[in-house]
Amino acid sequence: MEAENGDIDGAISEKLRRLRADAGLTLDELAARSGVSRAMISRIERAEASPTAALLARLCEALGLSLSAFFADEAQPPAPLIRRREQKTWRDPQTGYVRRAVSPPGMPSRVDIVEVDFPARARVSFPPRDESRSMTQHVWLFQGVLEMVIGETVHRLEPGDCLFMDIGHAFDFHNPSDKPARYAVILDRGR
Repeated sequence: MEAENGDIDGAISEKLRRLRADAGLTLDELAARSGVSRAMISRIERAEASPTAALLARLCEALGLSLSAFFADEAQPPAPLIRRREQKTWRDPQTGYVRRAVSPPGMPSRVDIVEVDFPARARVSFPPRDESRSMTQHVWLFQGVLEMVIGETVHRLEPGDCLFMDIGHAFDFHNPSDKPARYAVILDRGR
């Protein structure tokens, strides 16, 4: 799934519809599990709306997937090496952040590695999710400044800093500067 939004919306809609059907879920059941309205899920499945990063993450969690697994190319046979040119990217329509799935898809690993280019002044908020209580992540900043807001705590990261966190709690990624930030997220789907 490359980040041309017309094409990506169609690919997202088809994949979401298929995954929901494979899970045997109605629109109402997926809405209840994800906290995303039935109407919004329907609009995404008809490619009438582009999901934000936070919204797509909630849908993936309700389906038992990571974002990396959602964007993985199922037609590509699993291989332990994936070249940068083959790594799938996606642009969040709300913030413009670009997410690159770095991990080779289809490997028997609980870990996903994602590279993010995060625009100046951008903020992405993730609500608390019971489904994610068993997941943890490291956020490793390469360039720029990043504030990770977890509850009442603000962690300010500078290049080279790495933050470990549970992802079942509400949290925000925030770039308070006027320059882009680049970081990696190393997600562990289970303890």
